[in-house]
Amino acid sequence: MSESIGGSGPGMKLHTKILIALVVGATAGIAANLTMGGDDPTVVFVNTYLAGPIGQIFLRMLFMIVMPLVFASITLGVAGLGDLKKVGKVGGKAIGYFLATTFLAASFGLFVVNTFRPGEGLSPEVKTELMATYAEDAAGKIEAQATGNFGINTFVEIVTRNPVKSAVDTDMLGIIFFALVFGAALTQIKPERAEPMIKFLQALEDVVIKIVGMAMKIAPYGVAGLIFGVTSRFGFALLKPLSAYVLVVMGALLFHLFVNLSLILKFVIGINPLLYFSRIKGAMVTAFSTSSSSATLPTALRAAEDGLGVPPKIAGFVLPLGSTMCMNGTSIFEGITVIFLCQVFGVDLSLGGMAIVIVMSVITAVGAAGVPGGSIPLLVGILTMMGVPGEGIAIVLGVDRILDMTRTVVNVSSDISSTTFVAKSEGVWDASMVPKEAPTAA
Repeated sequence: MSESIGGSGPGMKLHTKILIALVVGATAGIAANLTMGGDDPTVVFVNTYLAGPIGQIFLRMLFMIVMPLVFASITLGVAGLGDLKKVGKVGGKAIGYFLATTFLAASFGLFVVNTFRPGEGLSPEVKTELMATYAEDAAGKIEAQATGNFGINTFVEIVTRNPVKSAVDTDMLGIIFFALVFGAALTQIKPERAEPMIKFLQALEDVVIKIVGMAMKIAPYGVAGLIFGVTSRFGFALLKPLSAYVLVVMGALLFHLFVNLSLILKFVIGINPLLYFSRIKGAMVTAFSTSSSSATLPTALRAAEDGLGVPPKIAGFVLPLGSTMCMNGTSIFEGITVIFLCQVFGVDLSLGGMAIVIVMSVITAVGAAGVPGGSIPLLVGILTMMGVPGEGIAIVLGVDRILDMTRTVVNVSSDISSTTFVAKSEGVWDASMVPKEAPTAA
């Protein structure tokens, strides 16, 4: 599922409010920069006593729930895999396909963003000022990367010695490892013993989701404050790389959908990509309009069963699982966003750091599935781990809506392809079984 932050109630949608807030904050900030200058006492006063505090309250609410969100969602996801023992190799094949394609997507995203480098349109002076303004507390992490300590040692330190200390220090890698081990252990004990803990974690996740909702209610004000603070200091300097970022993300998502996935369809699954996309176009439209893999699930099931001829017993098992685990589009988005903001803030990642970004993009894409707005706090956590200030998320938050819609299409299209892969590998489907005519609209 995509991490849509759009509301569904009456009145203006939340994503529309955030976009308006971005425009208002950026326009006001640029106007202040051009007319008064970033160091003008009035601009400094507004940033210090109004825009800055509002933005920081929003950010702190996100930071507040990062660790419980990561721990609860990933532990529950792993614990839920215990049921796959009952379905044997079908579940294993499905999960293998999910992880392999998501890893491919994340790696491709990093290749694209490092090739086009959309965040490098800033002068060294602007980058230096960005870091001096927003990232004094990240200096230690940047220094560790520069000295090579962010390489092999980071992989060793993933195995946390103290999960409580990792939570306090916002060591997300340590918390993720602990959550993976904790969830795996829950599958190894008697169900009646594991049930109380699972219920507790489900309740914890529900509470965290509500807190995310509370934070997103003030998101328009927080975004306006944060983006005003950036643009009032740097004017137009950030707008060019932001436009390049949108083009890079959109290009990577569409390339993965129509080239990478088409190659998998053609040479691994054995179906004509044009036929495949023509039979799932209803699900793709639903995914684009709802920004939700879960909301698209009924349409996706119909596309798989009626449009592609996948047996219901395969589609009915694989697709619901894929809607939370097969996150091709989300992993591309997260990886590109992290590297883009590293480029904007002048943070150079080592090869080990790049590898960590790929792994984190895969794990957090799966772990955040089904959580409205879940990618936002997780991205903030990854950014700070890489030495980028959390305020950097404001640069991309206002343009996320169209990216969200597009990456959900990629997620859903990959989900449906997983049903054909599993069905073919089980010998119960091949491309000749695709109905001659596409299903009519319901």
